[in-house]
Amino acid sequence: MAHLSSEFSFKGLKLKNRIVMPPMCQYSVEAKDGKPNDWHFVHYTSRAVGGAGLIIIEMTDVDPDGRITDYDLGLWSDDQIPAFRRMIAEIHKYDAKVAIQIAHAGRKAEDAAVPVGPSEIPFNSQFKKPRALTTEEVRQMVVKFKEAAVRAIEAGVDTIELHGAHGYLIHQFHSPAINDREDEYGQDLARFGVEVIQAVKSVMPEQMPLILRISAVEYMDGGYDLDHGIEMCRRYKEAGVDVFHVSSGGEGPVGAARKPGNYPGYQVPFARAVKQALDVPVIAVGLLDDARLAEATVANGDADLVAVARGMLRDPYWATHAIQEVSGQVHAPKQYSRAY
Repeated sequence: MAHLSSEFSFKGLKLKNRIVMPPMCQYSVEAKDGKPNDWHFVHYTSRAVGGAGLIIIEMTDVDPDGRITDYDLGLWSDDQIPAFRRMIAEIHKYDAKVAIQIAHAGRKAEDAAVPVGPSEIPFNSQFKKPRALTTEEVRQMVVKFKEAAVRAIEAGVDTIELHGAHGYLIHQFHSPAINDREDEYGQDLARFGVEVIQAVKSVMPEQMPLILRISAVEYMDGGYDLDHGIEMCRRYKEAGVDVFHVSSGGEGPVGAARKPGNYPGYQVPFARAVKQALDVPVIAVGLLDDARLAEATVANGDADLVAVARGMLRDPYWATHAIQEVSGQVHAPKQYSRAY
């Protein structure tokens, strides 16, 4: 049996295979109300039909001004729950499990009149200057993450992912080059993330694992390296994270010292490093849309799960086709079986 098609279990989460559809913003909310619509319904359900084991719904924000754009999803209101529930129930019909990525864009909130963040440092010269959150506002933000998690669970998710990567709010707090606060949230760079994790875990079922996506390294001049990324993971694991989804960058303009790779599997070593340092399950991501590379990533023990983003945008049935390529077996819906 191919490793890609093998089952994966952790706590109460049981996946039929090792293939993850990672969160990818669709910027397609029609009424700017944060609710998924028919586009999202078809987009996510089709990847479930296509064989993905875990589908992570795109960045879903805890506050209207925490969206990258006004066309992003949100879970800041109970009114948003029914549309998510409808979509998640349909995904479940095809034996896929569902996560949702809960987040706040912080200083990268492009459509906010005045974005907020840990500090008053803008993303770059084209972005608005953020307002630094007060200490009390930071504490209130923790509550917003917790309340969004309650709504996600009410909507029927199987697990939750917190977005601590790509230069969004949790990442901004644990980045030494972005967070210049003098209060407790600056003195301890992991504190905001730890408090969010603890708050979210407090409302999650005991057997529901918590995933956190993290940028293992930064690429801007003065950005942190892998040692710092692993130390943040260590703190977050202690706070309650069960699985790490390991990416990199996104925090600012790429500098001269370290540049992101543009070759297949360039982020796999980061996932392997986190897995080895902390003995935790990890999801690898980053140009893994070659089926045999994805298979090797799992088979070699570099990662427990592989996330394929652009490959699944191009091909909703990437998972079925990848498993067929590496194993010769097909696990297609009965309605499509005669095509194989």
